[in-house]
Amino acid sequence: MNVMGIDIGGSGIKGAPVDTEAGALVKDRLRIPTPQPSKPDEVAEAVASIVKHFGWNGPVGVTFPGVVKDGVVLTAANVDHSWIGVDAAGLFGGATVLNDADAAGVAEMTFGRGRGERGTVLVLTFGTGIGSALFTDGTLVRNTELGHLELHGKVAEHRAAARVREEHDMSWEKWAERVEEYLKHVEMLFSPSLIVIGGGASKKADRFLPHITLDTPVVPAALQNEAGIIGAALAAAGGS
Repeated sequence: MNVMGIDIGGSGIKGAPVDTEAGALVKDRLRIPTPQPSKPDEVAEAVASIVKHFGWNGPVGVTFPGVVKDGVVLTAANVDHSWIGVDAAGLFGGATVLNDADAAGVAEMTFGRGRGERGTVLVLTFGTGIGSALFTDGTLVRNTELGHLELHGKVAEHRAAARVREEHDMSWEKWAERVEEYLKHVEMLFSPSLIVIGGGASKKADRFLPHITLDTPVVPAALQNEAGIIGAALAAAGGS
């Protein structure tokens, strides 16, 4: 079954049709910059342009960087705050809408590094912010938002997101220290059997993961930055 998956991020919106049986993009993804300011109508227009680009008229799944319950946005840390309270599912024409990290996590657990893993698995996406997807024996605990845990009096994603490394021109090794500190904190809280690192940073995992030492195995996401698109499509197909 082919389903359109669209992944809304703080800096970019990506989409493509997905083969939900194989967990693979059917066509090359289209990426467009997230409108600034990232208000609902402008973002909805961008999402519609991606759907139109592919000439799509089937089911659509859309991720959102915040807490989403029953299609309604409850938080918006890395996009315009006017999103809070918006019926995103309605705004996107009846699309299935879910948290972006949850979507990426579902994809990784279904087709990637988390496949077949029991116990507690954490999928963490490092990009504009830090997203989290928590699984226990394969079951998703929705909307965990662990990037908003506090470290040294600051929100964790304000210290360790990939965006922070870029904005402060930090070396990969220096940034890895902050990521390790954050990972040790969530390791202490959840005692996971596996931590999967996704998001934009996963494409360059070899630059920072060798500098991180944890008791828990830490691996880069197999689906890398396509996980959100695939997870969105899975959700729309009834796979999450």
